[in-house]
Amino acid sequence: MTAVDNSVEHRPTLAAVAARAGVSASTASLAFSGTGPVSDATRERVLQAARELNYAGPDPRARSLRRGRSGIVGVVLEERVRDAFRDPIKIATLDGISEELGSIDAGLLVLTEVAGEAEGDEKNPVTLSDAPIDGAVLMGCSPRFEESIATLRARGVPVVAIEGNPGDDDIVMILQDNREATRRGAEHLKALGHTRVAIVALSLDRDHRRALVTPERIAAGTSATTLERLAGARDVFPDAPAYTGAGSYVEEGRLAALELLSGEASDRPTAIIAQSDLLAAGVIRAAEELGIAVPEQLSVIGFDGVKVDGLWPYDLTTLVQPAAEKGRAAGRAVKAMLAGNDVASRLFTAEFHEGNTTAPVPVVE
Repeated sequence: MTAVDNSVEHRPTLAAVAARAGVSASTASLAFSGTGPVSDATRERVLQAARELNYAGPDPRARSLRRGRSGIVGVVLEERVRDAFRDPIKIATLDGISEELGSIDAGLLVLTEVAGEAEGDEKNPVTLSDAPIDGAVLMGCSPRFEESIATLRARGVPVVAIEGNPGDDDIVMILQDNREATRRGAEHLKALGHTRVAIVALSLDRDHRRALVTPERIAAGTSATTLERLAGARDVFPDAPAYTGAGSYVEEGRLAALELLSGEASDRPTAIIAQSDLLAAGVIRAAEELGIAVPEQLSVIGFDGVKVDGLWPYDLTTLVQPAAEKGRAAGRAVKAMLAGNDVASRLFTAEFHEGNTTAPVPVVE
């Protein structure tokens, strides 16, 4: 019998290393690349698992010689890595991307859109213009989306974008029904009798300003996710005031809510629509500081469907988006594009979850 060489089929992959080390595929990739907040202990566990499986790690030079490629896919974040890893949606999405790309043993290079900056405010030697990448995934909510697309297209790098507004049909998009989902949440509040509703929004532009949303700011806004969710809320409550935070963080939600709730009880909103669960948690924290009971005096809705530490006993009413599956879809799209196949954009739908942070409008005695 002739022996069959199965060495290629049985060559260990990054996904196998991650499973053996008991970590996610994204953590294993970051452990090899040296980027991201991976502890020394976790990195050593990943490397030990690699040694046990005889996995040498992604080798861009070897791949380049064999295939004319670097073997690296760039994942572009809009903020510094340390900030991105505070957001559970970005972590889940990155895990989904890594799971798919791990099957072809592609390495991940985390890039940020913070011009010329890296961790510790040091100059970043690798930028979107010169990073040695075969393809790129833009992770959404980015006010710099169009600039990043233009840079990558000029280089001829295949691009998959998770949310955004490219202005043409040439970019493969992994989309979320942001406007429709937010509208469903707003209609829930309307059915409960609320009319005085306010919005705590994500950043509208690259300045990440904490400020009241004006028609001028909307006209100049560049973050598609923020604009779509804002439009969905105002489809139901056209006059709802909105205030942007400097990012999707609990503290930003708290500060924005303090501004919106600072008026007299007869004038302040009876409900707030937050554009992320982290912002919603901040809204609840602000309400507690002001002695406003949730949901008896203030209903709160979020967006994402993530677990927020310290939120108990609240079960947040929110729109649950499939972040990990969106990441997997982006990873599959990149693989197909690198193989020379045509790829269609995809639209994901968020599911409405009614928790205990919304209630009928309070009755004024």
